[in-house]
Amino acid sequence: MSRVPGWFGRIGAGLTEVGERLDARRAAAEEEDGAEKDEADSADAPPLPQAAPVVHAPRPDPAAAVPWGVRVAAEAGWRLLVLAGTLWVLMRVISAVQLVVLAFVAALLITALLQPTVARLRRHGVPHGLATAMTAVLGFVVLGLVGWFVVWQVMENIDNLSSQIQDGIDELQRWLLDSPFHVTEDQIKDIAKSLREAVGANTDEITSAGLEGVTVIVEALAGILLTMFSTLFLLYDGKRIWEWSLKLVPAAARPGVAGAGPRAWRTLTAYIRGTVVVALIDAIFIGLGIFFLDVPMAVPLAVFIFLFAFIPLVGAVVSGALAVVVALVTQGVFTALMTLLVVLAVQQIEGHILQPFILGRAVRVHPLAVVLSVAAGGVVAGIGGAVVAVPLVAVTNTVVGYLRSHSREVALRHSPAPHGATATSAAPVTPPADPPAPPPVA
Repeated sequence: MSRVPGWFGRIGAGLTEVGERLDARRAAAEEEDGAEKDEADSADAPPLPQAAPVVHAPRPDPAAAVPWGVRVAAEAGWRLLVLAGTLWVLMRVISAVQLVVLAFVAALLITALLQPTVARLRRHGVPHGLATAMTAVLGFVVLGLVGWFVVWQVMENIDNLSSQIQDGIDELQRWLLDSPFHVTEDQIKDIAKSLREAVGANTDEITSAGLEGVTVIVEALAGILLTMFSTLFLLYDGKRIWEWSLKLVPAAARPGVAGAGPRAWRTLTAYIRGTVVVALIDAIFIGLGIFFLDVPMAVPLAVFIFLFAFIPLVGAVVSGALAVVVALVTQGVFTALMTLLVVLAVQQIEGHILQPFILGRAVRVHPLAVVLSVAAGGVVAGIGGAVVAVPLVAVTNTVVGYLRSHSREVALRHSPAPHGATATSAAPVTPPADPPAPPPVA
């Protein structure tokens, strides 16, 4: 009997433990059911708004932010600045050695005039050195004789010309007094007095100008000697000098330059020979006209007209105006008007008939380009620059045209061959052959 209570106590403790386990499982099950319900409710409910993350967009390229027109202007602007700087440096270098540059350019022009004579002599069997020496000596002797003749004619007629100019001034004074411009004798005397005072007040300047004139003469003699020396070597060894110059050109551009050089030389030769012929015709006919009009120093004026003809447009105006002024102060208004008519008639024939016929298309340059180039050459290098400006523009025009066509041919030569439909459209179309003629009927 004593064991019964212990047995019941163990049973009660076991039941209590089982009950606690059941309560724990029930609580766990209720927690799982509540979690599932919460998940279902959260799935059915709309999501709560969340703060969007801050994303920094990448900044665009600064070049893309600049308008297209501004970018194009900037690209062209800095290239133009580089080109202008290069030209400025080149002009500074040329101005520093202006005498050498003008002498070499003059030698090129004289060589272009004399080189056909050397070639003609060599075709007749004359040795190269002898042909060069004969041509150079003959050319320089002719140029020297022309200069001596002009100086001799001026010195021979200077006294007579002075008296004629004085008579012409007196006649012009009388014409002004009788003209409808109402010019009085006191006004004419005041003008003459002002001129005399200006000359007296500027005696020092005139003297310094005379001293500068001596320096100019020395520089001119040095330039003449350098021109003669350069011409002699260009006539004798021009081909080898050109071949040596080609070695200074980059290899990629050498074929184009090698093709442009002979064409530029032909253009220069055609320009010089045509200009000499045109200038000679102008000098002969205008000289004959002023000779028959009894204008003094007609032959020196004709020589001046010949020399000034090498400055296109501007030279003709200056030489014609010189002839008219001499006729005015020596022979009167009527002779000056007749001289003007002769000059205008010859120059019109020269401009509309002789130049297109003699020069042809080889050196065709627009008149605006001629005027601008002569003006620019005169501003940069004086009379020498005005003389070489137009042939330089003509040669540049020829070289640029050839290089453009040469680059186009090279691009076509290295472009891929057409294929597919392009090849079919680009293939030459041969016309179908004519059907054979039927046999003759007997």
